[in-house]
Amino acid sequence: MSESQSKSLLQRVDHVGIAVEDLEQAVTVYTALVGEGPRHYETVESQKVKTAFFHVGESHLELLQATAPDSPIAKFITKNGRGGIHHICVAVDDIHAKLAELKAAGVQLIHPEPIEGAQNKLVAFIHPKSMNGVLIELSQDKTS
Repeated sequence: MSESQSKSLLQRVDHVGIAVEDLEQAVTVYTALVGEGPRHYETVESQKVKTAFFHVGESHLELLQATAPDSPIAKFITKNGRGGIHHICVAVDDIHAKLAELKAAGVQLIHPEPIEGAQNKLVAFIHPKSMNGVLIELSQDKTS
């Protein structure tokens, strides 16, 4: 197996996470933008957020509202005003292998091991300091 074949590959942009102060209000305007309502709502206790997912082709827009003042989304909104793009999520074929590759490359990981995420996925975040100021989330279906 060549070196490029042995590396875990990125599959696609899974979603763009957008922090919002008011999920209900944001769902109204994003429904107008997308042309249909969210296809999935979920509360993710581990991240202290309520989410709404809109399908946009093969990707999604994920609206995130904090459920607690100490959630990452609440902190983001406090720092950045009304909210905005919080993260970009990329689907991977093997999240454990990708995290090992990134760690070996000296990339700063927020989650060195995957955690439970929305939509029955394993997720892990890469620190923005290692990604030119962008918070990157990796995700893998639990069934993969």
